[in-house]
Amino acid sequence: MKRTPRPVLYAVVVLLAVTLVASEAAADDGAGPFGVTAVAAPTARTALVGALFASGRHFCTASVVDSPQRDLIVTAAHCLDGGSGGLEFAPGYRNGHAPYGVWPVGRRLLPDRWAEGEDEDSDVAFAVVADRDGEGVEDVVGGGNRFVAGTATGATAVTVTGYPDSREAPISCTNKPTAHSRTQQRIDCPDFSGGTSGSPWVDGDGEVVGVLGGHEAGGATADVSYSVVLGAEAAELYRDAMRI
Repeated sequence: MKRTPRPVLYAVVVLLAVTLVASEAAADDGAGPFGVTAVAAPTARTALVGALFASGRHFCTASVVDSPQRDLIVTAAHCLDGGSGGLEFAPGYRNGHAPYGVWPVGRRLLPDRWAEGEDEDSDVAFAVVADRDGEGVEDVVGGGNRFVAGTATGATAVTVTGYPDSREAPISCTNKPTAHSRTQQRIDCPDFSGGTSGSPWVDGDGEVVGVLGGHEAGGATADVSYSVVLGAEAAELYRDAMRI
């Protein structure tokens, strides 16, 4: 569970072919190597990802997504169903510092199937964060990722960025998701332990095509993580969230 509460000439030709394939994969799917987890560098892209805090401790991950009001974050539904208030979002959080401020979490939007029965195929949710002096979180962090439903699992590599509750800096890993079932996808990335629920799966076009959660609340081991396959339900929830 990812929440606290993966002859010589012939040899030369083969090596060259492998190198070309790896180069093409990096060009098409993002930076390699695949399946390696490291501390995420502070960049414009990682600034959109933050830690969710409750009672002074971070316990889940969320990320800023594009919306008309510039105030929307996406995370796993199981990160938002534990109470009525008191949550805060700190984008770009690192080593005790919140360079883009701390944003109180307000209204939350959870799928009906999650609210009614915690259906693991509906483990994605949105929340509105309060503005600061008339500025939305997107204005401060420099934008939001696009949230895109309907992308085929494994169509491209994704980068997963999240906050283990045992660390004070985010980690990231790039790999290609594979199908776990018709409604769930998985990714092999090591060290995504408790606290990384809600981590966005972002493709090379800056699109959120998965959110760490779903099966086994995101994964029973730190080396394999899951996401709901984002389909019609997630798309409708996003449309509802953008109307707030």
